[in-house]
Order: sequence, then structure tokens, then C-alpha cells
Amino acid sequence: MKILLFSVTSAFILLFTLPIAYAQKDTTKKAKVIININIGGSKIFSHSKKDSVAKIDSTENERFFSGITFTRLDFGFSKLVDNNSFALSPSNQFLDYRSSKTSHISFDVLQLGYRFTPQFKFYLSAGFDWTIIRLRQNITMQKNMSTLNYINEPVVFSKNRFSSSYLHIPLNFEYRTKRDKNGNRFYVVASPEIGFLLNAKVKQITTERGKQKEYDDYNFAPFRFGCAFRMGYDGIGVFAKYYATDMFDSAPQKGLKNMAFGVTFGLN
Repeated sequence: MKILLFSVTSAFILLFTLPIAYAQKDTTKKAKVIININIGGSKIFSHSKKDSVAKIDSTENERFFSGITFTRLDFGFSKLVDNNSFALSPSNQFLDYRSSKTSHISFDVLQLGYRFTPQFKFYLSAGFDWTIIRLRQNITMQKNMSTLNYINEPVVFSKNRFSSSYLHIPLNFEYRTKRDKNGNRFYVVASPEIGFLLNAKVKQITTERGKQKEYDDYNFAPFRFGCAFRMGYDGIGVFAKYYATDMFDSAPQKGLKNMAFGVTFGLN
């Protein structure tokens, strides 16, 4: 897994730097590379609030763009989908969870893309996401098992979290309208994405044992494929994600997938 993640990261860095090398080598063409650092969709290099919309557009309309970013920050809920049903099958009842406390968090930190027109662009990005399942039952997931397994505990957990973290690499296709009289836009973004498991964790709290944390892969799928959809206005919107691959690389959980939905910040 570490070799695979190193290969993926190296490939992404190569893709990230190619347009810069190309632009430096070929000075006869008008293609430009703009490297921006963004936080929540706002460029931190913008030192003055008096920048006009025209000046901002002159930067945003460059063909090639790449850079470090902190955008597409998603906060929402996660739902398990058991063979096309929100009801868990008998073999997966031990994963019964508190819907209002089962969450999804993600953000992007790198991006590389090409703008075809002022309204349409596509870009490859990379970032991280977490799915945090708040289990109802007093169970503990077992480490180093060939399948997803658990034991019943003689204590009551005030908190029993079962979570996974992925490196995700989406390919985003974005359409944005022209600016309105307030200088804002509507955005629509569709994104197929792949993901690679970084780690998984069990976090529990009891009166008897205090706070406990255990790390393992817990048979979460090492590779994941899914898609995301975002729409919003002025950097704020909503998102929905669905993962087509099984959530766990464990035969009894075949057909168990997950999805997420919520609010997103930093559309740009």
C-alpha cells in the first residue's frame, strides 16, 4: 500500500509540474501557468480588498492553472447503502449507527487544470476525506482479521467511533455562469474520483476504561471509486457523493457501499 501511495503521489506531482516546465520552455505560445494559493476559494495573495472584478477575471481566465489550495471543503452526513437499501441486512446489523452523528469531512490541497472558456474548465485535484461512523452497539472491531469482525463488550460506550481516511484524487468538470451585478457566480461541478486508504481507527470512551484509540485497516477497501456533484453560489453550496465500490474488502459485507451529502465551501 505504501508503494502504491508513493507511486500515485509521484505521478500527481509530475502532472502538477509539467505545465510549468512547458510554459517555461515554450515562450512563443501564449499559454500561461498561474500558481495560486487559495483558502476557501479566496486567493491569499490578494492583499487588497479594492481589487476590481475585472482584475480578478484577468487572472481567472488564464488557460493553465495549478497550485496549492484549500478548497471544496465538505461537511456533511454519511449513509451506508446495503445492496441498494438504507436498511442494514442481518449480517451487517452490528454496524447499526447513529445517523445524526455519522459524518463526512473532506477538502482539496492541490489542483492542476485547464480552462477552455471563462465559463468551463476541468482540473485534477488531490485531498483527504474522513468518514466517521458513530456505532450504536457496545462492540469493538478486531484488528488484523481476514474479514471485518467484532466482539461484544461488557461496558457501555459513551462514544464508539469507527472511521476511515482516504487520499482522494477527483477529476473535476466545472461550469460557472457569468458574474451577476454583485460580482458572484453560480457553479456546477461533476467529479469522478478515485481514493486510496490511508488508515482506519476505532475511538471509544467509557467510564471504566477512559479514552481508547486503535488503528488498523479494519478491512476497509484499499482502493475506492466514486463520483461527486456540487452546486453553489458565491463559493458556498451543497454536495452529494456516492462510492460505487464496496466499503469493505470483506466477503460478508459485499454490496455494502456508502454515500455522503451536505454543505460545501470554497467553490472557485
